[in-house]
Formats: sequence, structure tokens, C-alpha cells
Amino acid sequence: MEIGLTVGDDLDRLAASPSRFDFCELGVGEPTLVPGDIDHGRLTDALAGRDLLVHLPYGQRLATYVPEVNDAIVDYQRRLLEAAGDLGAEKAVLHATSADRDDVEFREVAAEQLRRVADAGREAGVEVVVENVGHQHAGLQLSVLGEIARETDTPICFDVGHAYMEGDDKAIKRFLRAHGDRVSHLHCHDVRRRGDTHLPVGAGEVDYDAAAAALDGFDGTVALEVFTDDDALLVDSAERVAERLGAEF
Repeated sequence: MEIGLTVGDDLDRLAASPSRFDFCELGVGEPTLVPGDIDHGRLTDALAGRDLLVHLPYGQRLATYVPEVNDAIVDYQRRLLEAAGDLGAEKAVLHATSADRDDVEFREVAAEQLRRVADAGREAGVEVVVENVGHQHAGLQLSVLGEIARETDTPICFDVGHAYMEGDDKAIKRFLRAHGDRVSHLHCHDVRRRGDTHLPVGAGEVDYDAAAAALDGFDGTVALEVFTDDDALLVDSAERVAERLGAEF
């Protein structure tokens, strides 16, 4: 198991992040950080031997009602994935969003879009992992995400905090019982129901002991998505997650 850190789209923050982490997850895409424009030498120096994962842009929805727009979305994601592959990225996180998440028939469009982007990732040598954002207006619900991920044979980025915001600890356990075998990547942070998110682990309400029990045997990648530059808080969160998952950090 590898434990890493999300760093947004800031190469300076990446360079300044604690060296103890195995990888960094870098946000890519317009308008700030376009992979094709990244200086390879600067990125290599900033990584300092750590592996690279990327987070694809989330400003665009994955699926719309307009076929031409859907084609353009796939083309754009393919371009980013090819560039990310050239940079040596191992995985790319993709938000599961849709123009109408409540339209049952439209789910087939979302599934096809996911399949196309995941295939583009395979061609680029990058594993696309689809992330649950069902707590957001456009995010596909956990149950739908699990179904289309299995249907399209797409690995999952399970965001523990997002799942809690969607349906508390029960939703976390329910999803992992049904689809835990598809989880390749984790986003770990703590949250409170009142709306606080991306807190250090232990500062919120998520039952990480129960989540870890449902993830027994997990051997993928874990990214701390804690919104702070305080190294001590980041390392403490990583140590808490590692202890629960039976990993070393």
C-alpha cells in the first residue's frame, strides 16, 4: 500500500510537501496547469523521487445531453491523459458527474462516457479511477456510481469524506460491502455534517475504524486530501489512516 498527498495544481506546494509520502496527486487542466506545458525537469525536481498521480479537471461534467459536447469532453480528457502518461502518472482521478443524475435512462450516457475516458486512459498507460461526488448537485449517487463502474470495468477512487457527506457511516459501509473490490484508490479526510470538509483525520465525524474494517485487505493507493499546509497535521492524518489499514508510514 502506498500513501500519498493531494497538492492541488501548485508545483511549489508539491515541492514543499513532506518527503515521507510515497506519491503526490497533482491537479491538472485549464486554466492553471496544462500537462503539455509542464516542465519535466521542474516536475521531477518537485517530486523528489515520489510517484505521480493526477486529478483530472472537474469543471466540466462527465456527461451532458449534447453528443457533440460529450465527444469534446472525451477528446479533452484524452489529451490530458496522454500528457499525464508522458509525465509518468500512474493513476488519474475523474469526478463522476452528470447533467441529470436522476434520469435513469440517462445513466447509460454517463456509463458510456466513463467507458470512453477509461479506455483513453488505458491507451495512455494511465489507470483512470472514478471518484464519488454524490454529495454534490451533479454528482452521481453512490449506488449508481458502483453500478456503472462495475459495468464499465472502471476502478474506483473512493472518497471516504464525500461518502459520509452523502449518507453517513452507513453509506460508507454499504458501498464498500457491495463495491469494495473495485476500489483502487482512496481519498481520506475527515468531515462534519454541518458542512466542514477535508479536515485532518480525527477532527471530524467519520468512523475510520469501521471504514477500515470494510476495506480489509486493501492494497491500493491512499491519498490524504486534507486542506492544510501544516506538515504535522498531514503526517498525523497519514499515520492515523495507516494504523487503521494495517500499513506502514
